[in-house]
Amino acid sequence: MRFLSCLVVALAAFAPAPALSQSLQCAPRAQVLDMLARQEQSRRALGRAGAAMMELFAHDDSQHWTLTVTLQDGRTCLLARGTGYEARDELFPMPGTAS
Repeated sequence: MRFLSCLVVALAAFAPAPALSQSLQCAPRAQVLDMLARQEQSRRALGRAGAAMMELFAHDDSQHWTLTVTLQDGRTCLLARGTGYEARDELFPMPGTAS
């Protein structure tokens, strides 16, 4: 999750919202949430980067996941999608520390 948060922070910090959304698939938030609900994906994590909000949606049984970013203007953009989602409740050690 830490990597995903860093990715969104980097995107938000270095790309203004209009430029970011031009290269991504974006739609009104309600439309994206409806699509994810039809796929039975629910929100599993979220994080903020300035005015942007990153969310991870997933379906436990199918292991499909979707990473989105919602921009200040209300559009939600797809950052990545994939399979192999597995919920984990563990903290990974920081580099250079014992595991």
